[in-house]
Amino acid sequence: MSPPLIGLTVYREVAAWGVWEQRADLLPAQYAEAVTSVGGVPVLLPPTDAAGAAEAAVSRLDGLVISGGADVEPARYDAEPHPRTAGWRPDRDAWETALLDAADAVGLPVLGVCRGMQVMAVHAGGRLDQHTPDLVGHDEHSPGGDVFGDVEVITEPGTRVAGLVGPALAVSCHHHQSVAEHPGFTAAARAADGTLEAMESPGDRFCVGVQWHPETAADVGLLAGLVAAAAAYRSAS
Repeated sequence: MSPPLIGLTVYREVAAWGVWEQRADLLPAQYAEAVTSVGGVPVLLPPTDAAGAAEAAVSRLDGLVISGGADVEPARYDAEPHPRTAGWRPDRDAWETALLDAADAVGLPVLGVCRGMQVMAVHAGGRLDQHTPDLVGHDEHSPGGDVFGDVEVITEPGTRVAGLVGPALAVSCHHHQSVAEHPGFTAAARAADGTLEAMESPGDRFCVGVQWHPETAADVGLLAGLVAAAAAYRSAS
């Protein structure tokens, strides 16, 4: 059997390469490399508003990663923007929401990374804390610039996340926001300060969100779990 196809949502940013500086669809190579390292084939999914695009993409995929990136637009969870909330991308919010709708309709395995976990929570009717340092009194989850925060997380016994990564692990984080409400999801891991760092859907479907970046470290357990679930999904389809 051929390797499972894993869709990766991407950033849309102004980028420079060679003689060019223009809008581009891009994603850190670590995502695709991590998927490849555990037996999947990465497929990049740039934002589009074409009718039926999300359903068409999902029908050809075996798994989906909602990648990291900018803040979710606060209006999507009926909130006014915090002074530190900025740079949201309505096109990406809409595209990833449509992908999640299509994925839910067919039970496609999904992993949300950082922003991806937040999109999943908002899609389910939840809301976000827009600036986590206001709650926890420190910026260890996102020290600033291109530096990842080193955060210790404790997983909930019996959860899918615990089964994939163990009872505790050190993770790389880069989030100044966090999930406050997550209807339909079970809390699967927390930081010492109480910040929710992972959530998952109950039941057999692989539908997991994490605030950390498993693609940046030796922790490929989550991605291996996604690819294994994607392979099983393909076999059952």
